[in-house]
Amino acid sequence: MNLGYKISFQKLIHHDLLIGEDNQELRRIATKIHIELTQLSQPHHPLKIIIAEREPVKFLASFIAAHAANCQVFLCNPDWGKQEWDQVFTLVKPDIILATETLPNFSHAQFPIPYAPCPIPHSLIMIPTGGSSGQIKFAMHTWETLTASVQGFQEYFQLKQINSFCILPLYHVSGFMQFMRAVITGGKLVILSFKSIELAPNYQINPQEFFISLVPTQLQRLLQNQELTTWLAKFQTVLLGGAPAWEELLAKAKFHSIRLAPTYGMTETASQIVTLKPDDFLNGKISSGQILPHAQVKIRNNQGEVLPANQIGNITIQAKSLSLGYYPNFWHDQDNFAVDDLGCLDEQGYLKIVGRDSDKIISGGENIYPIEIESAILQTQMVNDVCVIGVPDQDWGQALTAIYVPQNSEISTEDMKTALKNQLSKFKIPKHWIPLETLPRNTQGKINRQTLQIIATEFLRTHKVDEDL
Repeated sequence: MNLGYKISFQKLIHHDLLIGEDNQELRRIATKIHIELTQLSQPHHPLKIIIAEREPVKFLASFIAAHAANCQVFLCNPDWGKQEWDQVFTLVKPDIILATETLPNFSHAQFPIPYAPCPIPHSLIMIPTGGSSGQIKFAMHTWETLTASVQGFQEYFQLKQINSFCILPLYHVSGFMQFMRAVITGGKLVILSFKSIELAPNYQINPQEFFISLVPTQLQRLLQNQELTTWLAKFQTVLLGGAPAWEELLAKAKFHSIRLAPTYGMTETASQIVTLKPDDFLNGKISSGQILPHAQVKIRNNQGEVLPANQIGNITIQAKSLSLGYYPNFWHDQDNFAVDDLGCLDEQGYLKIVGRDSDKIISGGENIYPIEIESAILQTQMVNDVCVIGVPDQDWGQALTAIYVPQNSEISTEDMKTALKNQLSKFKIPKHWIPLETLPRNTQGKINRQTLQIIATEFLRTHKVDEDL
């Protein structure tokens, strides 16, 4: 395991990376922080740096400086609440916090401050994961693992330079890797908040030379605006990931000739390891795509045996971009990284995701995967959003429960059940239906199922629910 790779500070700031931002200001801030960190650093004792900057220039300048100064860098969400920050401070025990805003229950750190014990004497890049479902973890990456992801991306798309239009958070792997692709390949980077997306067409760029990354809920909102739909259709590639996309959304994107590239990946693999190329998507291919050159995916049964094509099983991953572990613990076995997802590979090597093993619902002895039910409900066009969970039930083991956002108040539960009768087997039609004004999703569009379990339990306790299917 080689942890010693380190890129020079000058190389990191050598070209005008950003469009629409002040590159001179980026270099000025990065140089100032780099000098201060270099003066504070000690051999064999890297500083632990938390970066929680909201402004893109300050965030990137802080990262560039901290990484070049051989620090352990922890990327953090400035919008975390007290509970999340308590977890982070307990786990990390940072030496320095780079944040313009004061974090909850933690005074703004100033130079210099005392060192805290550091169990891992290497320069690492820690990317957060898991915050939406409870415990925050940091996947430990190196410049090499992130570079492997970029190189796999380059080879797969046959590109020398990668330009990105980034509207995802920089602290998240999906946003951060857009910066990495640009800085490693000499590309350009536009950074804009999704709230400001209406300003996007005003940027003086040629979208045909840029990638843009979206989560499904963002794509859905953009396709509701004709001007932004026309703008989106001009992009070289629209990467789509972060959460499962439903068939109606994909069909609408295809109708508008959006060069969509559904992806599969995670923080632990430094973003995508499987991607469907836009031409395949526009030609009607439905899958998560083919495996990128820097990774291998195998489908295994519960005994660990590799399954043949088209058989559903547990997904295991080998990748040069795989993280080294969750801070501060290293993986014991990096050869077969087992994930919670279930899927299958066809004869051409295209991966299809069936769902998450932990989300599987066993109702009346039948295995049910929520993604199938959610897709069918969305296709009725009676709901704006939906999540299917299982709630404990004395007779069924788990009762299938749909928590949804109705299109309008006139739509009844019976209307939806009727619409599903020709689409799903009887045991797959939800027993309970709970309407909400909005579903709890994080910035990447992922549902907080723990919150939904609490909502469902309370709703079913206080409401008289129709027991008939």
